[in-house]
Amino acid sequence: MEKLLKDGMEYRTENDSIGKKRVPEDVYYGVQSLRAAENFRITGLSMHPEIINSLAHIKKAAAITNCEVGILDKKIADAIVKACDEILAGKLHEYFIVDPIQGGAGTSLNMNANEVIANRAIEILGGKKGDYSIVNPNDHVNCGQSTNDVIPTAGKMTSWKLIEHAQKQLRRLYTALCDKAQEFDHIIKMGRTQMQDAVPIRLGQEFKAYSVAIQRDINRMDKAMDEMLTLNMGGTAIGTGLNADEQYLRRIVPNLAQITGIGFIQAYDLIDSTQNLDPFVAVSGAVKACAVTLSKISNDLRLMSSGPRAGFGEINLPAKQNGSSIMPGKVNPVIPEVVNQVAFNIIGNDMTITMAAEAGQLELNAFEPIIFYCLFQSIDTLGYAVETFVDNCITGITANEDRCRELVENSVGTITAICPHVGYEKAAAVAKAAIKSGASVRSLVLKEGLLGEEDLEKILEPTNMTEPGISGKDLILKGNK
Repeated sequence: MEKLLKDGMEYRTENDSIGKKRVPEDVYYGVQSLRAAENFRITGLSMHPEIINSLAHIKKAAAITNCEVGILDKKIADAIVKACDEILAGKLHEYFIVDPIQGGAGTSLNMNANEVIANRAIEILGGKKGDYSIVNPNDHVNCGQSTNDVIPTAGKMTSWKLIEHAQKQLRRLYTALCDKAQEFDHIIKMGRTQMQDAVPIRLGQEFKAYSVAIQRDINRMDKAMDEMLTLNMGGTAIGTGLNADEQYLRRIVPNLAQITGIGFIQAYDLIDSTQNLDPFVAVSGAVKACAVTLSKISNDLRLMSSGPRAGFGEINLPAKQNGSSIMPGKVNPVIPEVVNQVAFNIIGNDMTITMAAEAGQLELNAFEPIIFYCLFQSIDTLGYAVETFVDNCITGITANEDRCRELVENSVGTITAICPHVGYEKAAAVAKAAIKSGASVRSLVLKEGLLGEEDLEKILEPTNMTEPGISGKDLILKGNK
């Protein structure tokens, strides 16, 4: 902003309902964008490029539709469409200057788009920027629209596109976990509940369980994406469609769907779709649920790789960078750690989105800017976190097979498999004795004569203990003799 206020620059004067204001002569935004940029210096960040593209799609579809129904002159409509196509090609994005967090329910962002598109269309028609008698930001670019149908629509379009990208990364993670499940399927390790020894499990089974959870998150996001396909375009200010031509109202969403190649539909009740933002809460909830899954998996990987000598040491994570400025040779689990942190942030964003959606009043919710800021950040960071999780962690994990088996053989958790054959009370006594003396469960069972060696061998075969109905199924229950 500072460079816009320097002396010696060429300016044009523009007017709005507040009054006159100088605008740098060579920029494509106008007076309303400039006021908003000065009023809302909140994050210091630029608008998300995908919502800029979504706005360009909306304004393009509106111009085409208004031309079709005879409201907008074809030359003006064509110039607007051309300006929108330039934005979609990556041009003019630097002129979207308003902060992502802003007052006014997104009016500043909508007018920023209207002004940039209008000024570029003016140039295309041979005029000079700021000559709104040629193409007017409100009367032409915003024709048949309101901030209150444009901005929610842009938010849904953007969320849909971002989720699509995040899902691609999640599918990669699902595949990587399935591959590890197969690779580690023969490795027996100690299962744990409440951080205490439980019963044996195969390392591959753990990774398979992770993949199933990720698939569930992908499915949950499919439903969330469906929430983003229903639009309130045509509803204008409060969903009643005031100032929108009847033919325009019927055609705008089908045209937008055709332009984008996405199956958008118009809301059954435009008033509901204008005032209620619960679809964004549902999307955020799906993203949060996935973040929780990812964080739990990351926690497990950090535990299983802890050590390397004084921890579990069951798996090795890829060494990505030095872990300490003071401890030579230390390597930290930095990739799972960053996934954890992304998850924490997503969970916090979800609370903000929930409160902002709840705070709507009557016919409109004014807090869409903060919802979009948090939601786009959540979806983006989820996708980026999963990408590095796959590339820099999951695919490079190796197993310490001998260490895993050693922990199983030295654990008292195997007593659970013996319990049906000797009874709970005797099994508990063996477990207590093993913990106190350090002797193995196997040796104590044989010493007490509770089971024969051959039977015990079958019961304590670790692989048999990782599937239902296998362990000792052919043995006579000693406790029932």
